[in-house]
Amino acid sequence: MPSQNSWTDGLLLKIINVVVYFLFLGSNVYTVAGPSDIYYTGKDTYVTPAPWAFLIWSLIHLLLLGTIIYQFFDGGKQVIIDGISWRFALLAVLNAIYVNLWARHYYIAAFIFALFVSSAVTHIYYVVKKYHEPQSAADEIFIHLPFSLYHGWTTVLVILTAFEAFGNNAATQHAGVWTKVFVFLALFFLEATAATYAFSSTEGDLPASIAIAWSLWAIFAHQRHPAFIHWSALAFAILSLVWVVKAAIGVGLKLRRGGRGISLDEERAPLINP
Repeated sequence: MPSQNSWTDGLLLKIINVVVYFLFLGSNVYTVAGPSDIYYTGKDTYVTPAPWAFLIWSLIHLLLLGTIIYQFFDGGKQVIIDGISWRFALLAVLNAIYVNLWARHYYIAAFIFALFVSSAVTHIYYVVKKYHEPQSAADEIFIHLPFSLYHGWTTVLVILTAFEAFGNNAATQHAGVWTKVFVFLALFFLEATAATYAFSSTEGDLPASIAIAWSLWAIFAHQRHPAFIHWSALAFAILSLVWVVKAAIGVGLKLRRGGRGISLDEERAPLINP
């Protein structure tokens, strides 16, 4: 049961977190239930993933619902209200704006807000991993897991939105040499990011690595032509699985030693300080 002494502590922020969570959830639900299915009618670029890639939103929303409930308990209040503070509300608002701009095909504006979303989630990710080692399974599931997935997924969204804003339309424009070069670099960047997550600590960040690998496999599944992009996506998707396995082994070893969660050391902290 929630502690009676802490039930009203930070109550305003708790209420705001609930409100912005449903704003955030509603913006994503609209993209699916709205008059046009954005995942099938949006701009198709040479890094667009298969529509099932976006199912990761459902998992993130489900976990964040647990986060919203967990903030009313002592353990959750210490991290979500006292640690993350107003960052979650800011992130939810920015994400809702991003999704709506993206759904309306305002891709350049959406790209700018994708950067804002990435910056906001990076702040939260850093605070959680650096200063709040999980003390319970609830900490792991409702705080560390959702923000790890979220951080990895927003890295993908920045790349996808950048190509939608500035890249060729795969339905009407052929992939020239420079398009292939930039796609290759984008795929390499995503794979390298998965590797960075895997080596972010002794045990690595498994959920974030999975988010990247999931996206690379979705890109491979959707990009059939040209062959260079198709097979490049496959190669990087396979490599990303190596980092997922590495992180999984690290998590398994830490659990055997009785440890929990992951943390960041100073050398691996993000460049943007909260």
